[in-house]
Amino acid sequence: MSYYSPSIEKLIEAFERLPSIGHKTAVRLAFHMLDATEEETNEFISAITNAKKNLKYCSQCFNISDTDPCPICAGAKRDHNVICVVEDVRDIIAMERTHEFKGVYHVLHGSISPMNGIGPDDIKIKELLARIQANPEIKEIIVATNPRVEGEATAMYISKIIKTLGVKVTRIAHGIPVGGDLEYTDEVTLTKALEGRHEL
Repeated sequence: MSYYSPSIEKLIEAFERLPSIGHKTAVRLAFHMLDATEEETNEFISAITNAKKNLKYCSQCFNISDTDPCPICAGAKRDHNVICVVEDVRDIIAMERTHEFKGVYHVLHGSISPMNGIGPDDIKIKELLARIQANPEIKEIIVATNPRVEGEATAMYISKIIKTLGVKVTRIAHGIPVGGDLEYTDEVTLTKALEGRHEL
């Protein structure tokens, strides 16, 4: 039995469909929206509508942007001969926050996961290969997929294919985070940290 009117119940259900939103959070969000002024509500609706209408995928890297190409691909100061391959658009933001990477990106929009029925043809690997073949100046592909089974499988698959094109393929290092303790670190992370060790 629902304690809410049908309209409120529908609003709560809409919020519950968002990732990581449980029932209690959905209720709080629903009542927050109901308490908002009409102007605030319209601004919220307008922001969603405009984002859905104006955002598009960059035809080069498949980042989400208001422009095509996206600002990173259009950047004259970026090194277009080094491509960092990531799984998700949000990974670009994480990389950009470091202010260290000066190349460009390629967003796969997923990772290979046979258990979920996702193969190489379901993500943007073909587009990456076409991009490499169209630009013989590309000197390095940095694979920055996530350090889990699907990310590792995707990295290995990409590496195997791209090496046949004669392009250098590297993988970002994974290991113990700064401030972490060895005793609380899992075996896979420790293994990756040992593999990624370097001379002091």
